[in-house]
Amino acid sequence: MTSGRYLCDEMMGGLATLLRAAGHDTRLAAAGMPDGELLALAAREERLLLTRDRALAGRAGVRGLLLRTGRADDQAVELCRARAIDWRLAPFSRCLVDNAPLRAADAHEIAGAPAASRALPGPFRACPACARLYWPGSHVRRMAARLDRLSLRCAEGPHERDATSE
Repeated sequence: MTSGRYLCDEMMGGLATLLRAAGHDTRLAAAGMPDGELLALAAREERLLLTRDRALAGRAGVRGLLLRTGRADDQAVELCRARAIDWRLAPFSRCLVDNAPLRAADAHEIAGAPAASRALPGPFRACPACARLYWPGSHVRRMAARLDRLSLRCAEGPHERDATSE
């Protein structure tokens, strides 16, 4: 399984979130970023450019991967058909908003969480870039189940995977 570095074009925001939730270093291109800048960024940061734009993927060559499906979960399965992706690499270790590696939250940060959330066993993590606080609530449980489903879909043979696609 690989833990690559990815660059999602602006149309791949859902896939970027899934990759970040799994612990993969994934940048999301700014809206309207010109193709030349995307290609330069992918090359400079040694990232695989994930796109639905056939022409852009062609220009990226080995630095690009064309994904044909529209839904994030289907894109994730399509990606794991092309690359060995570990959907449980380092769950919830990156900020879902800006991709920064999370750190353990301090007591002051945890005190800012809703009271019901503070009673949870943790871990509580904070983003050093945007100060967003993460805790193991229902969203984390739903996302963990989603990552588990992706792992299972990627482990299935090609015919079973095709049958589960929507």
